Amino acid sequence: MTNEIFAKPAVGAIIEKDINGIRHILIQKRQKNSSEDGLLEIPAGKIREFENIFQALKREVKEETGLTITSIIGKECQTIKTGLYSTTDFSPFCITQNLSGGYSLILFTFICSGEGELYEKSDESSDIKWIPANEIKLLLDAHPEKFFPMHINSLKKYFKRSN
Repeated sequence: MTNEIFAKPAVGAIIEKDINGIRHILIQKRQKNSSEDGLLEIPAGKIREFENIFQALKREVKEETGLTITSIIGKECQTIKTGLYSTTDFSPFCITQNLSGGYSLILFTFICSGEGELYEKSDESSDIKWIPANEIKLLLDAHPEKFFPMHINSLKKYFKRSN
């Protein structure tokens, strides 16, 4: 019998903000002491064991950006407790699975709003800033290699939806 290795669940946030009537998205540069450092990404991270997915989303966004999430599209519908089990359902905007390279993740991405002051830098990210959504779309279309691969599908889906 071989030791099985399982994919790790993770959560990500496409955080929107209206600035002077222009839709912006929060983008940061990856800083995790890996070959992927410097790639553009949305805030994201792994879900701790038995951590509610929305608490994980809020925790990761706060740790990486300084923002407090104020709204999440796709929030839980129902939490059920039966005996020792407590379960919840949710509807993320996009689910992405890493099939090779790096490490095995299944990423649940949500569209969110947030408030607060942005960090200049965190332990896992730098150059955290609001960028007009149309600029991100143009960059993603022209240079997808500049983005962390796990976020490309959700960002493309986001821009397709908002056209």
